[in-house]
Amino acid sequence: MADQTVAGRHPGADPTTVGRWLADRLGESAWADCTLEMIGAGRSNLTYRVSSAAGAVVLRRPPVGEVAATAHDMGRERTVISALRDTAVPVPRVLAHSDGGPPVDAPCYVMDMVDGVVPLATLPDGWAGDPADRARAGAALVDVLVALHAVDIDAVGLSSFGRPDGFMARQVRRWGAQWDAARDSGLDSVGQATEESLTALSAHLAAAVPTTQRNTIVHGDYRIDNCVYDAADPGRILAVLDWELSALGDPLADLGLMLVYWCEADEHPVWRAAQRIPSPTRLPGFPTRAGIAAAYAAGSGLDLAPLPWYVGFGAFKLAVVLAGILARVQAGSVPAEMADGLDGAVDPLVALGHHVLDHGIDR
Repeated sequence: MADQTVAGRHPGADPTTVGRWLADRLGESAWADCTLEMIGAGRSNLTYRVSSAAGAVVLRRPPVGEVAATAHDMGRERTVISALRDTAVPVPRVLAHSDGGPPVDAPCYVMDMVDGVVPLATLPDGWAGDPADRARAGAALVDVLVALHAVDIDAVGLSSFGRPDGFMARQVRRWGAQWDAARDSGLDSVGQATEESLTALSAHLAAAVPTTQRNTIVHGDYRIDNCVYDAADPGRILAVLDWELSALGDPLADLGLMLVYWCEADEHPVWRAAQRIPSPTRLPGFPTRAGIAAAYAAGSGLDLAPLPWYVGFGAFKLAVVLAGILARVQAGSVPAEMADGLDGAVDPLVALGHHVLDHGIDR
């Protein structure tokens, strides 16, 4: 994600107010004179690099405008990364938080700035430049996911973090309801055929929810560009970011969604059409989806026979997320630029969902 400099006051955060608040909370007057840089496109929680003579930290807050209350829960993010701090899952350290009011008139928290490499479409020169290093980067991604799903929920104090029983059935209902709301709003940027196909996909998933093998912490949006890698070692992840959708539930939901995002060099047209986020994983050395699944199965001990259902659900969930953005743009509740690049993005995800349910993930 590219950094975008925020000059002066920004709709989501004012440097003067943020600086004064940080100076008080962190006990360092140098924070009072700070600058903000916005990280990412702003379709999800807003993330800022806050820089001053005292150093740099990261501020996270919900989006500005109308959003689903549970989808951008700052308390949830802060709780889970604080709980994971002393586990094998690398996360930033939380430094301060607010439940509302100053500094951004919304719940927020501040965490350590973790410097490293976030693998995007184009890898930095000299980083993971050969296939062996890219293989290690892919292996690290799987290893951290296995480590997350092995965390003892009770031991880290997250036993009350959610209701894991019935998690996937509730997820299908939740995202089905989100789709119903988007469709019923009069969404006209998705064609009739896509509407019918998406509704059919929702019904197909609801009728065949797999039995959960194990309840774990679920990240909710685990993928390579939500990880910060060591700039000196492509085989080491320094931090996993973006925990806004974390929960207790079925770990295969994380694996299924990660495989929807994953790109391969030799791709079936249905897969390639659905992958709108540029990714470096088509480069030689990165594992295939089948390789990722095999490594995860070996590390977790879980049976991956029902994996196509979880991949299909991941495609469905992403399709609904995009449809929801388009609906909110059409209604004027969020800025029009949030729909940039989303034209025609829903239908390929719906097609992928049906494809994997019918044919598995290897075609």
